[in-house]
Formats: sequence, C-alpha cells, structure tokens
Amino acid sequence: MSFLKNLPPIFIMIVLGVESSCDETGLALYDTSAGLLSHALYSQVAMHEQYGGVVPELASRDHIRRAIPLLQQVLDDAALTRDRIDAIAYTQGPGLAGALLVGASVACGLGLALGKPVLGIHHLEGHLLSPLLASDPPAFPFIALLVSGGHTQLMRVDGVGRYTLLGETLDDAAGEAFDKSAKLLGLGYPGGPAISRMAEFGDPLAYKLPRPMLHSKDFNFSFSGLKTAVLTVVKNHPGNVCEQDKANIARGFVDAMVDVLVAKSLSALKHTGLKRLVVAGGVGANRQLRDALNAAAVKKHFRVYYPELEFCTDNGAMIAFAGGLRLKQDPRLATHDYAFNVRPRWPLSELTAPNESAA
Repeated sequence: MSFLKNLPPIFIMIVLGVESSCDETGLALYDTSAGLLSHALYSQVAMHEQYGGVVPELASRDHIRRAIPLLQQVLDDAALTRDRIDAIAYTQGPGLAGALLVGASVACGLGLALGKPVLGIHHLEGHLLSPLLASDPPAFPFIALLVSGGHTQLMRVDGVGRYTLLGETLDDAAGEAFDKSAKLLGLGYPGGPAISRMAEFGDPLAYKLPRPMLHSKDFNFSFSGLKTAVLTVVKNHPGNVCEQDKANIARGFVDAMVDVLVAKSLSALKHTGLKRLVVAGGVGANRQLRDALNAAAVKKHFRVYYPELEFCTDNGAMIAFAGGLRLKQDPRLATHDYAFNVRPRWPLSELTAPNESAA
C-alpha cells in the first residue's frame, strides 16, 4: 500500500484489532508492512431488530459469545498462530460501557496470556482513518465528514492524531435521524438502509422537508427538526400512509439530509482551501449521499474518498489499522499494564499525535 511507504520505517509488526463499541463484534489482523491480513465481523442487527434498537445488556452478552470464535477465525484466515501477534489494539471508547468492557477485557486478557503489549484506540479515529485502507488512499491533509448512528462531525485531518473539529451535530446524529424517521414510517430497524431503498421509489416533489441549519454560516448540524417534520407529516396524514406515500416521505427526508451534508462539506472545503474530502461512518455507505458528493466533486473539482463498503460500519480492521499506524510511528504507546479502563464518553479533541503523546 503506497500510504505505508510514507511512514517512518521503525519495524514490522502484526496488530490484532478488537472492536466491540456497540452492536458489532469485529476482529482483524493488520501487518504494518503487508497491510490487512484478515478480518471477521458479527453483526447483532437480527437480535436487536425485535426491540427496535440496540439493547446494551444483550449487546454486551453477545460480544462475550462472539469474540474468541472470531479471533480463531481471523487467525485461521491469515494462517497464523496466536504467538505471531505482536500487539493488540482495542476500542477503548466512545461507545456502550458494557460492550467496551468486553472488548477491553478480551484484548488485555489475551495480551497478559501471550505477554503482548496492548493499546486503547479511539473509535472515531478508527473511522477517520479507515479510508486509508483502500487501494487508492487519500493523502493528508483532508476534510473528513464522519456520519454514523451516534456522530455527525466535520473535521480537518492533518495526520494521525492531528484532528481539528470544524463542526458537529447539536442534537440527533444523521444515522440516528435515519433510524427514527424509518421507525415512524414503519420500516423497522436498522432504518437507514430501509428508508434509503424506499426513497428510490418516491416523488422528489411530493414533500419538501426542512434543511436545518443549511444557511447557518458555520459547520454545525441539527437533525432533530427534520425528524420532527417526518413525524408531523405522518401524524397529519389522512388515514393510513400507503406504500407510495411512504416512499414520497422517505424521498423528502433523504433529499433534505443529503442536501445538508453535502452543503456543509463543500463549505468546509472552501473554508480550508483543501481539495480532498473523506467520508467515514455507517451513513457513508448511503447511495444517495455518495451520488450527490460524487456529482459535486466533478462540478467543484475536488476528490472524495470512501472506505470500502465493508469498512463503513464498525469493524475490527479500522481498529487494527489505527493501532498499527500509531505503533509504527511510536511503539512506546503500547503497554504491558493490563489494568484496563474504558471511556464511554471520549472527546476526539483529547487525542494527540503519537510523537506528541510520548514526549
């Protein structure tokens, strides 16, 4: 991978990544020289679907059941044994406390058993750096649009650990608004993919929903009003909402969401003078958002980068990769102190570049 050639050649190591921040259990093996060796992911969507959302206690218990079998799967896929692991990176936060504790205990327990160092990774840093796993990765610096179920942020990224927050959501995240609006339309959980599919059959002129903070002259977002607008349309609808009208409402919602995300991203690019935009997080897989950004990139002469679709949602590969980048720049970041702690609320602004944290 060309990106790796630009990093300091300290030494080669194989990093195990463990992700368990919410409702996906992900493990991966990453070689700082050869790249991603293997990864495995188990999604709990089917389990949580009957509840209409993630149940934290059930999520934690399922992580316990899945972690060790997934570890063996990635080792088998890479044709490696446990002793070949050089370091273990795990999601330390943010996320659900119980779910994070499972991943941290697995990582630190394994590290203790094997005598290998461990490193806690910020979940959002994993998402921000995941597009660098692609065959054509972006160079620093770039603007990052992070859109997921729990986060909507615009950042300037100048390097590993060098992140400047430009703007963020003041209430609901984009993915949260997708799920809640889909639930109002009776589309089930997870709602994002369902409402996007239904929007493809909707009339774009049927419902003109609000574009919150579109002209706020900053880089912040607000999506609670958009969700409330969907609720108002549904409640004021005479009788049951037919399938075509559901599609029309879904189209109005998706168009409004995409308009705001694209407009804010373009403003951030113009403000910084940068010509590279990275999109990360689960909503980054949305086809309408990708189409709109790709069209804008052609018109405005910038490049847009996405993670591979399999790396848009939470996954172990992004944690192994982030851990590998940090350790390649400063191996002293890993520790043999296995008294772990997790950080369910962890501002990305508290991260520093690897060489700064060791100074």
